[in-house]
Amino acid sequence: MRRTRILTAVLALAAGLLSGAPTALAADPPSPKITADTYTWKNARIDGGGFVPGIVFNRSEKNLAYARTDIGGAYRWQEASKTWTPLLDSVGWDDWGHTGVVSIASDSVDPDKVYAAVGTYTNSWDPKNGAVMRSSNRGASWQKANLPFKLGGNMPGRGMGERLAVDPNRNSVLYLGAPSGKGLWRSTDSGVTWSQVANFPNVGNYAQDPSDTSGYASDNQGIVWVTFDESTGTSGSATKTIYVGVADKDNAVYRSTDAGATWQRLAGQPTGQLAHKGVLDAKNGYLYLAYSDKGGPYDGGKGQVWRYATGTGTWKDISPVAEADTFYGFSGLTVDRQKPGTVMATAYSAWWPDTQIFRSTDSGATWTKAWDYTSYPNRENRYTMDVSSSPWLTWGANPQPPEQTPKLGWMTESLEIDPFNSNRMMYGTGATIYGTENLTNWDSGGKFAVKPMVRGLEETAVNDLASPPSGAPLFSALGDVGGFRHTDLAKVPSMMFTQPNFTTTTSLDFAESNPDTVVRVGNLDSGPHISFSTDNGANWFAGTDPSGVSGGGTVAAAADGSRFVWSPEGAGVHHTTGFGTSWQASGGIPSGAIVESDRVDPKTFYGFKSGKFYVSTDGGATFKESPATGLPGGDSVRFKALPGGKGDVWLAGGASDGAYGLWHSTDGGTSFTKLSNVEQADTIGFGKAAPGASYQTLYTSAKIGGVRGIFRSTDKGATWTRINDDAHQWGWTGAAITGDPRVYGRVYMSTNGRGVIYGDSSDGGTTGPGPDPGPAGACKVTYKVTSQWSGGFQADVQLTNTGAGAWNGWSLGWSFADGQKLTQAWNAEVTQSGTAVTAKNVGWNAGVAAGSSVSFGFTAGSSGTNTKPTAFKLGDQSCTVA
Repeated sequence: MRRTRILTAVLALAAGLLSGAPTALAADPPSPKITADTYTWKNARIDGGGFVPGIVFNRSEKNLAYARTDIGGAYRWQEASKTWTPLLDSVGWDDWGHTGVVSIASDSVDPDKVYAAVGTYTNSWDPKNGAVMRSSNRGASWQKANLPFKLGGNMPGRGMGERLAVDPNRNSVLYLGAPSGKGLWRSTDSGVTWSQVANFPNVGNYAQDPSDTSGYASDNQGIVWVTFDESTGTSGSATKTIYVGVADKDNAVYRSTDAGATWQRLAGQPTGQLAHKGVLDAKNGYLYLAYSDKGGPYDGGKGQVWRYATGTGTWKDISPVAEADTFYGFSGLTVDRQKPGTVMATAYSAWWPDTQIFRSTDSGATWTKAWDYTSYPNRENRYTMDVSSSPWLTWGANPQPPEQTPKLGWMTESLEIDPFNSNRMMYGTGATIYGTENLTNWDSGGKFAVKPMVRGLEETAVNDLASPPSGAPLFSALGDVGGFRHTDLAKVPSMMFTQPNFTTTTSLDFAESNPDTVVRVGNLDSGPHISFSTDNGANWFAGTDPSGVSGGGTVAAAADGSRFVWSPEGAGVHHTTGFGTSWQASGGIPSGAIVESDRVDPKTFYGFKSGKFYVSTDGGATFKESPATGLPGGDSVRFKALPGGKGDVWLAGGASDGAYGLWHSTDGGTSFTKLSNVEQADTIGFGKAAPGASYQTLYTSAKIGGVRGIFRSTDKGATWTRINDDAHQWGWTGAAITGDPRVYGRVYMSTNGRGVIYGDSSDGGTTGPGPDPGPAGACKVTYKVTSQWSGGFQADVQLTNTGAGAWNGWSLGWSFADGQKLTQAWNAEVTQSGTAVTAKNVGWNAGVAAGSSVSFGFTAGSSGTNTKPTAFKLGDQSCTVA
């Protein structure tokens, strides 16, 4: 499930405080300074959301570990809080590709040093070459060595590795395997300068699809890993024996025994597959290799695991299963440094019914599996899984055996046993990092406990954002995981958008004067591409597609929610009244136009395509081309109408080779005025007006005064304040931005791989999201099981205000005694963490008068016993139970 998104016109594509120790690129020239407001930056918590292709533990210091992502930067593990800290937020707009991390290396001689090889695409999508970042303070600050070639953190084969390695005996020496036929590179001055190893004999020849004209799948995956045999060197002298993996099915492994002076193909090696990983157990003298017939991370139909005896040169096939029985490739290779002879590998491309993890405690002579069949399709797991900290990892699925939810994983190319703790293992998937802290239970016949170990690592690509004036403060449209409704920015939502679950949500909108009405559109392999909600996004129902729809495109809701205009991929612009059961083609507007709605007049909609602005005043039935001129000529444009201002439209976008900036219209798009003080702008959003101001606050990702950044204006664009700083840039932020209509100074912004970032100002804004306040006054609860079946039940809950005053918002909590697990809810936003359940109001039922009641219901799974809760709390107050 990982992405091939492009950061050009085609791009549609932590938790906790991000404003700790600044992360600066020391080698870059300083930017001109613009006075900035003091902002606190955080992530709206999702926890994970993307592919983690690499996890690296330091071999000499306990609890020092790093993770790399394909487009979302690198992270360092914080043992005290069991969280990850982002390390590359200082990467700026012009270097956006350096948020893709192809490899990471932690120095075992000097643990303060860490290196990251960065670059997102090797083809034309990324205009800049790659670089090796180096840090002497564990990633708190960086210096950069630019390379004369590109690197591909989001290219095929990115799960192989690690391509970057530090000599464990002489740490001034590093090696880097390059893609695209660029060969093997070496630094002898701790990563400051690099030169090609001229005598390395093979640059690789494998490409996923040589016929791909875009250059994405046709790139030579090159040299994919470097492994040192630390036993062949002494402190201060270069390690003599080095193994290198090459993307060449006939010549996959090379070795040097003279510290890189000469290289030879390793004799007797298996052929016909690619060596994804090469991991050395120096104590036993074994080099383990995980093979696949494809480069990954999604593909792979056959695989093997081999062991090479470094002392005798003997090869042995130690595959956990016969190659004929594989339908996947092997990767995720690791050894237990505390218990020589223990080795593990993953079936990384076993999408269905699940990934598989294999473990051997006798150097690969025999293996056991993380799960196996009892009698098909039933299976027995050696593990338990608890995803209560990231409940959306179930995807809201209800699969048939042998598939289970949550899955053990997919795209499991990174798996590492902690070198200091045999019980701790972490592994990356296409959506999270899972881990366990009692791994050795596997060997004694018990079950090891798997749970997400991902908090702080935020890796979603954001396509659209919305913050309505009531209800949930934030809706997000995301790549790969669809999107979320955040009722509390500091908590992981219980589920992504479902019914349907788009693989990628491309656009969403709400009705400005009726925010309970929400619409979203997105991509789906089969099924509808549009969905609606009438309860502020808590629950959804699918609409129907016009003929020919192939993708989400953009969508707009009328100000009162009475109608919608949709510009999907594969079909022209369409309009409908009601909820999309019948669509009619819109006239006068070209296919592929971006559409938005006026936020006051429910019959006025706007469109933009190729430099032309379009206006409809009949509910989207017909559009007329505006006479406005001077707008950007391409389609890299985002525009919005101001809430509360009929015909007040702001448009941002363009390109450096043409019109580029920010435009404003006060006559419904008939004419636009370009703001002379904005050089470039890519997004525009609105938030609550500043104290004493009558016009809403503007937010933009822009270049103003020669500086790229996130800017705010409280005076209709006359002046601007930069609100981020050089330590908080997040690469490309050009997809979406919005202020919060309820909190002055709060802004939500998109990233391409670092999730949803939000900022709060010290200038009158709040400093954190905070939970919704609970109502005061007495309460009574009636809890009734209305239906029960094998494995589950349905219940209704009635909450009565028995106090003297009205409630404006409510939050009811209780605990389940018998392990019941929620599956669905209606008329309330219901979440569960372990046994604790919390039900909060949705937008339309927040107000409860004295003596009145509100009701909601849910379904849940149970395992036989289903004891009713006996205690309920409304905020901190206990309720009477009827």
